[in-house]
Amino acid sequence: MPDGKSLRKIAIVGRGTAGSLAAASVTSLHPDSDYELHHIYDSRIPVIGVGEGSWPSLVQQLQQLTKLPHAAVQQRLKGTRKYGVAFEGWGRRNRDFTHYFTPQQVSYAYHLSADFMAELLHESTRAHHIDANVVNIARVEGGAEVEFEERAPERYDLVFDARGFPKELHPDHHIDISFIPTNTAVIRRCPAIVVESGEGPVLQHTYTRAVARPHGWIFVIPLTVHTSYGYIFNREVSSLDDVEADFDAFLNADGVSEFEQRAVIPFPNFVHRQIYDGAVARIGNAAAFMEPLEATAIVSAQLQIGMVLHIRLNRPVETLERDAPVVNRFLVNNMLCYGLFVGWHYSCGSQYDSEFWRNARDHVWPQHRVAADPDVVDCTALEKFDDMIELLNRPVIEKADWNRMCAVPFTSYAQMSQGLGC
Repeated sequence: MPDGKSLRKIAIVGRGTAGSLAAASVTSLHPDSDYELHHIYDSRIPVIGVGEGSWPSLVQQLQQLTKLPHAAVQQRLKGTRKYGVAFEGWGRRNRDFTHYFTPQQVSYAYHLSADFMAELLHESTRAHHIDANVVNIARVEGGAEVEFEERAPERYDLVFDARGFPKELHPDHHIDISFIPTNTAVIRRCPAIVVESGEGPVLQHTYTRAVARPHGWIFVIPLTVHTSYGYIFNREVSSLDDVEADFDAFLNADGVSEFEQRAVIPFPNFVHRQIYDGAVARIGNAAAFMEPLEATAIVSAQLQIGMVLHIRLNRPVETLERDAPVVNRFLVNNMLCYGLFVGWHYSCGSQYDSEFWRNARDHVWPQHRVAADPDVVDCTALEKFDDMIELLNRPVIEKADWNRMCAVPFTSYAQMSQGLGC
């Protein structure tokens, strides 16, 4: 019966944002009280907390998981209310514009500190914590097995793999999102520009700034404890020294006189071909990753965790073999749609006629039709994306089409198209 009886023993590997969300979600959604939940992580591996953006769905979910009022959640996150992304210098129209959540100036998400969010979610989690190094996770008959270093392996009915993105991509296992032109982030923390006053949360409208620069772009995320800045660039096109120098110039022009250098993070842009196989669910950066331009990381993890738990807790175990490929194809398709949406942002260049922007506009983005070819990726993301672009070009858009989705709502495509000048 679809009552959680097939999920008596569950493991979550990783204690970052995705792993913490999964642990709290299992605790909240599992209908029984006598299951085992193991939260496994290696305390020697640091969790780098940088400012993060999100989508409005997180506001409701955190309230449901923590049972705390929205105001208390926001304060615990050291967060601000994010009403959209303010683009500066992007596109061919030579003007700044904002991608708002809709309803505009009503719907909001959080700017949040990832480390504070993990702490908050851990308080809402009932789990046995295992501090160990995991060397392998594999599907086996009737479930999945986790292999440890210096510890006997354990079997589980379901394992959430939240260990982060792979060290290298393999075409048999990963779809390379080669049409996104960045692969490295320099992260800095600077003094807070939004300060909490009084007893309640900050109510002012804030926006993630996405500022085009000669070597890529800079995000600015305002929290109440600090402001997070990140320079996103391509290390094959620009040297780290040149990026650091431009970062210094930007902060100086922004009136920022001091900063803490947090990390230089190389990253892949990819989607795993096997996000879910029925026993192992890759979530967060283990499932897919793309540069943080539209804050797709947390909302992707929410979808992955939610879909897998919904299927496993509400469908008979006898349907698992049929359900798993359908869920996997949907998740892969959705992640690739996010990738196409993000890559499309570069299609009209920026105010800078620099090597990075010429390469992004003229060489990298045009690869999307080959990289997302349905025969290569085994999903229909490119067709859905093309449908959205065709819809944008119609002289009249019917009301029935206003709620169309290709990972993000049609309203997002319309705002970006207008702002970029596509």
